[in-house]
Amino acid sequence: MPQRYSEDDIIARIFAPIAGAAALGLKDDAALLAPESVQLVVTTDMIVAGVHFFADDAPALIAKKALRVNLSDLAAKGAEPIGFLLGLALPEDWTNDWLDAFAAGLAEDARAYRAPLIGGDTGATPGPLTISITALGRAPRFVPRSGAKPGDAIFVSGPIGDAALGLAVRRDAALAARLSAGARDYLIGRYLLPQPRLDLAPWLAANASAAMDISDGLAGDLAKLCRASSVSAIVDLASVPLSDATREAIAIDPALFERAITGGDDYEILIACGSGAALPAPACRIGEIVAGNAPPSFLDAQGKPVFFKKLSFQHF
Repeated sequence: MPQRYSEDDIIARIFAPIAGAAALGLKDDAALLAPESVQLVVTTDMIVAGVHFFADDAPALIAKKALRVNLSDLAAKGAEPIGFLLGLALPEDWTNDWLDAFAAGLAEDARAYRAPLIGGDTGATPGPLTISITALGRAPRFVPRSGAKPGDAIFVSGPIGDAALGLAVRRDAALAARLSAGARDYLIGRYLLPQPRLDLAPWLAANASAAMDISDGLAGDLAKLCRASSVSAIVDLASVPLSDATREAIAIDPALFERAITGGDDYEILIACGSGAALPAPACRIGEIVAGNAPPSFLDAQGKPVFFKKLSFQHF
């Protein structure tokens, strides 16, 4: 098989050279338009059956996930939603009932998050169901990935690893059988239905040096933030918040700890801010930004370095 560009290479080599100034060199998860007193923030994410969700997931939940992963990007930039555009490529086996349920779920979240549909397009595809949403938001100040400074504290907005382990439970019947029903349902729920942290957007706009949502795994996304900011980081793994359900799964299989730290779909927010900052619970301080260009260091409870086989989920 011929060697192909990695996902990062595709962005940096292929598309960054043709991106406009508003795209910030494609180093962020959103673009910045009209830098006036209120800034317009634009982001887009695509989800594909068999890659980001199971084709037999409930259509209302698929719709909500598609919208929420974009709202999560807006939240990380300190923005509140204005509306969204929907691109929907339907496979040959779609039905009216499926589309009605999809639309109902999308409408419910559009109302709940005050993010109305403002346009888009639909089409047919011989491949899997594909959904692309472009969300627009407004922010008093755009929070970039590139603003982290040595001495900043590193926070995460909530528990890490739930969605990655929820996916593991969906794929591994033996693991699912060993978990309590409550833990199993919680983890699968966190995988199916992310919770965009829009409540933190005003705080981030006022206080954060840098932020991004954790879509591809804490370890890998922290590495991306550090590269964008030309800094490094030290993380105390014992301080990373884990839910009771994730702890239960790790007690069954300790190897799942690495999956929790490197797996995707958390949609919590990774934050760099002044060391004296105080974020509302359940946000938790997990480390510090330091000078240098080395990859982030991850330390165990004894202060010894921990190395992971891979840092994050990759689409390619």
